[in-house]
This record gives sequence, C-alpha cells and structure tokens, in this order.
Amino acid sequence: MRPDRRQGAASPRRSEELGGEQVEGLQAVRLLLSAGKRPVRRIWLSEARARAPQGPLADVIALARDRGVRIELRTNENIAEMSATGAAQGAIAWAEPVVAVDLDDVLRRAVPTGEPAFLVVLDGVTDPGNFGAVLRTAACAGAHGVVVSRHRSAALTPAAVKAAAGAVELVPIAQVAGAPAALSELSRAGVWVAGMEPGAGGDLWSSSILDGPVAIVLGSEGAGISRLARKRCDVLLQIPQALALGSLNIAAAAAVACFEVARRRSGASGSRKAL
Repeated sequence: MRPDRRQGAASPRRSEELGGEQVEGLQAVRLLLSAGKRPVRRIWLSEARARAPQGPLADVIALARDRGVRIELRTNENIAEMSATGAAQGAIAWAEPVVAVDLDDVLRRAVPTGEPAFLVVLDGVTDPGNFGAVLRTAACAGAHGVVVSRHRSAALTPAAVKAAAGAVELVPIAQVAGAPAALSELSRAGVWVAGMEPGAGGDLWSSSILDGPVAIVLGSEGAGISRLARKRCDVLLQIPQALALGSLNIAAAAAVACFEVARRRSGASGSRKAL
C-alpha cells in the first residue's frame, strides 16, 4: 500500500449546491425517496398509470405516502410538457439540491468498509449524459466518491440525474477548484492516481496500481485529460482493444476501468447489488 504522505489537514471547503432539483424517471424518483437524504417537495405522477400502479410506480406511491410527500396526478401531456429529458416515464419529482461534500469526506467513507479508497475524478467532462452515466457506474462498482471540478464540468441537470438512475442519492460528489490540485491532495493522502488515456504506455489489465487506494481519472470528451492533471497522474493506462477503432466513449471507458477495480476487490468485499 502506498505510504501516507499527508502533511497536515486539508483546508476546509465550503459546501456547494450541485443542482439535481428536478428528478425524472421511475427509478430515479424511487431512489430519491428511498435514500431519504434530501427533502422532496412534491411529485407528479401520470394519472393514467397511477390507476393501476405496478412495480416501481407502486413503490414510488408507497414511499411518498410514508414520507408525507405530496403526490399530484397529472395527464401524460402535462408531464411531457414539464419534462426536461423527454423520458420522464410518468414520474417527476422536485427536491432540495444535491450538496457537494469535502474531498476528505470521500476518503473517510472508505474507512468503515476496510477497503482501500476508490475514487473517480472527472477532468473536464461536460456532457450531462456522460456525467450521469459515470455516477451510475461509480455507484455500482463500489467507488467511494466522484470528484468534479467547479468549472469545465457538467452540471446535475435533469438529463444527468436521469442518466444516473438514482446514483446521485448514493455516491458522494466532491466539488473542487480544479482537478490538478485535487489529484495532488489525493497523492498526499496515499492514493495512487491512474489516468485513462488512449495509447498510453500502461495496460489497464496488468497494472498493479489498481490493487491499492486508487483514483481513476477521466478527461474531457474531446481533449482528454488536461496537461496539468496528466502531470499529477502516477501512471497513464489504456484499455486494450481488439480493433483500433479509436478511444471509447467516456461513459464506456469509466465502466471498464471501474469494474476492473471492482473485479480485483470482489474476493474481499463480496458481491454488490447493481442499481
């Protein structure tokens, strides 16, 4: 395991709201209610579907009633007009925004599990769909948190929350001034930093860096990892491909890298439930 190189406590950061107030889709609304981490103001449900609720819709109704959340039945046309994603599945909720956590809080989350820290750092990922998909992947793979920059980063729009399918309620998100400084802080805390980059000299399958405390770094959709963030990486790794068809989509690359970390830890931590 990498030695702890921390020098003194990190300076406190002010908690910031990340967005995510409008939650669309049955799975996302169900997990919003079941997690119970942020107050829910009201829920719109499809009047037609609510007449004979089944599966996730029945769960949403039961959870909302248990928590005293107001349910308003609306026509499918009303819901379609209000939906920002075009795929609300007959359910929209409005809640208090998601609040960012401190980077140290994410690191401390690994302590009770007895596992080495496992983080995902997004350096300039600006597509909301990719952001949400990475959050879902990180949660399912058992990451202790996702780190995003305050600038040059996608917001928690309804599209991002929908793509996350409830993961915004489960995986902590740390917002930092910039990825390079955050990577330096993680290094001081004893976390190895692995940047995912097509054509890199390192190989994801054979790298031993993933066995210990690790932060997986993913760059922007176009330019990849920034120059300064790349300099803070301990190693750059590529995903081996059978055919040279170019780099994978950010969400796909995140899934491959995160589940490679999860695979190596599965013997110690047991199976995990997927979202």
